[in-house]
Amino acid sequence: MAFSVALISTGGTIEKTYDELHGVLQNNVSVLDAILASLTLEGVAITRVPLMNKDSLEMTEADHDLIARTADIMAEGHDGVVVCHGTDRLAVTGHRIHERLAAKGRLRKAVVLTGAMRPYELRRTDSVQNLTEALCAVQVLAPGVYVAMHNRVLAFPGVRKDYDRMTFVRDGAG
Repeated sequence: MAFSVALISTGGTIEKTYDELHGVLQNNVSVLDAILASLTLEGVAITRVPLMNKDSLEMTEADHDLIARTADIMAEGHDGVVVCHGTDRLAVTGHRIHERLAAKGRLRKAVVLTGAMRPYELRRTDSVQNLTEALCAVQVLAPGVYVAMHNRVLAFPGVRKDYDRMTFVRDGAG
């Protein structure tokens, strides 16, 4: 039986593509299907949940709530949940998901957030590595909410983005 993963996409750098007309990277279309097609995912069944396609700096409190609600719903019908998210507000959503699931006594599955500091379309992207790590982590972690990026897995609560190091750290770590 395959391990079932709900993959919620919300946008962010991991999904940005180059807009030639305007000369900028934007969230216009998701590239997650291209990334997934390049991976060998034996024993994993992925359900794609395209929720939104936003830069996380543009996310509202309602967006964070919607992502948390969707992760909660998807966890009920899947073995684990992965959320692809922009890194600037990923910690806000991670804390929101943790608060929601803990308050309802529903921390029964692993929910793993991931993103990228450099878009998939760039040569030195970290998107493939981070998505691969998240898909592996969701299969082996204990129930809870985590961020998986850059060869690290950190549990919520107590996670923040370190803008100097361009990765995620525990609160108080520098």
